[in-house]
Amino acid sequence: MSTSQITFTVFTKPWKTPLPQLGTFLQQLGFNGVELPVRPGYQVTPENRHTSLPEAAHILADCNLTINSIAGPTDEAMIALCAELKIPVIRICLDIPKETNYLAYEEHLQREFDALVPLLDRYGVTLGIQNHNGRYVANAMSIRHLIEKYERKHIAAVLDPAHCALNGEIPELALDIVWSHLCMVNLKNVLWQRTNGPEAPAAAYTQYWTSGRQGLASWECVTTELKRRNYSGPICLTAEYSDEAAVDRLIAEDIAYAKSLFA
Repeated sequence: MSTSQITFTVFTKPWKTPLPQLGTFLQQLGFNGVELPVRPGYQVTPENRHTSLPEAAHILADCNLTINSIAGPTDEAMIALCAELKIPVIRICLDIPKETNYLAYEEHLQREFDALVPLLDRYGVTLGIQNHNGRYVANAMSIRHLIEKYERKHIAAVLDPAHCALNGEIPELALDIVWSHLCMVNLKNVLWQRTNGPEAPAAAYTQYWTSGRQGLASWECVTTELKRRNYSGPICLTAEYSDEAAVDRLIAEDIAYAKSLFA
């Protein structure tokens, strides 16, 4: 496997700069595409998506970048617009409301998926479910249990090994669990950082989002397993860093590191 078999994308959440400027920057770093947030306050919002998303696709195409996925709404209008613009994946994370039984809520989510499947099938768009640490569908087995009854072309897995690592899940097993439904892999990294001293009555920790070479999720282990399995889908660098002022430097380092691992 070489980097030519992998599509490297980046989640543009950290940047609210004009898209022509952002597209030029990301092209120069060596990305092939992007994941755009369709959220309030960004270049494309839920309210202006019908005009701004086609415009964004055109601007980014001028920089040789495709929109490989969006993070946004899952209504029919959004699905149809993605189909029109040949955006294959809508990525979502799923939180579990407080005081809600997990398995009961899983059944609720599956009823929502059942209603979405005919639309996803009609338009040829995939709903990507990403694991997220905390009170969410949080790990590979949670994704698998939630979506295994669906066809991959309709509802698929977006595996985030950093969130897996926060739960103590290693890449080899996580990838094995979701492999049949995998449509995308996120790369970022994280560690637990203690926020109080050893004299405190109880230890307290927070998550610190760091560069790819650091943290709990070994990018080398992730890429080794992906290469062993001949993975050829998108790799999305999610550009999440606790040091927000260093995002441009860190994403440049991380795309170079990711490409070196697949070379």
